[in-house]
Amino acid sequence: MELRQLEHFVAVAEERHFTRAAQNLLISQSGLSASIRALEVELGAPLFVRSTRRVELTAAGKALLADSLRTLASAAAAQNAVAAVRGLLRGTLSVGAEQCVGPVDIPTELARFRKANPGVDIRLRFAGSAELAEAVASGQTDVALVVDTGLPTQGVRLVPLATHGLIVLSHPDRGLPTEPCTIADLAAEQLVGFQAGWGCRVLAERAFASAGMDYRPSMEVNDVHSLLDLVGLGLGVAVVPAPFGLKRPDQLRATPLGAGSPQWTAALAVAEEPSPAATAFLDQLVSRVRPQAASSVAISSAVSSMSGA
Repeated sequence: MELRQLEHFVAVAEERHFTRAAQNLLISQSGLSASIRALEVELGAPLFVRSTRRVELTAAGKALLADSLRTLASAAAAQNAVAAVRGLLRGTLSVGAEQCVGPVDIPTELARFRKANPGVDIRLRFAGSAELAEAVASGQTDVALVVDTGLPTQGVRLVPLATHGLIVLSHPDRGLPTEPCTIADLAAEQLVGFQAGWGCRVLAERAFASAGMDYRPSMEVNDVHSLLDLVGLGLGVAVVPAPFGLKRPDQLRATPLGAGSPQWTAALAVAEEPSPAATAFLDQLVSRVRPQAASSVAISSAVSSMSGA
């Protein structure tokens, strides 16, 4: 079994299509098919169920995929480690982020990193914190900006950046208390929330559970701006981290949740043994972001002043 064969297998598994995978790999489709067939013969099991439109992984293929990703990530890490000893930073930096998490301006930081390390290919994708933590654990993502929900993922280390409390965002005419409110105050409210897997969703569920209530948003979104739009139109209220209250202070009311609600912590998720590129990016973020991160006291003060306005 060769690394090249695993690369071919992973490409087909991700695309679910031989033609597209071959195009991405810059090889002929016949060459790719031959490589996959040789791998199947060596393993003694079919890896894909082929149809005229797409291909699907067999049980054997699903079992092979996770180990293939880890093997390829380890091989790339070994190559990059040798390059780093020679004073070169190269390879790929794969970054993930949940939207609007903490004090990191991802585009600006990636631009700064690329300028300092032109030999590193940068990739970026947005997803929920749970999915991103798993991606870091499997080697698919090097560094991810996530919400620390207190649920550990094996092989992943979290570097905290900033911690804030939770608030309730509502339309100014909604009639919520201007003083810190409780989850019980939201019993009759329609809720707007994020989809499963978002760190904010996990914390909201935890806050409601601690109050003996079920968290059941009537509207679920997968981006921050849609959530703000829905709340601004009076379609519901949202339990979100305090920094969200600073996004539309003239349009939305931000009411702090009372003591005892979960804390929202922005963190960087990295592998226990990160690649040289990941280490360099992590060092950049920690050195630049931590000194600039607003304290929880400052954020809470700003939110409280808006609530009383």
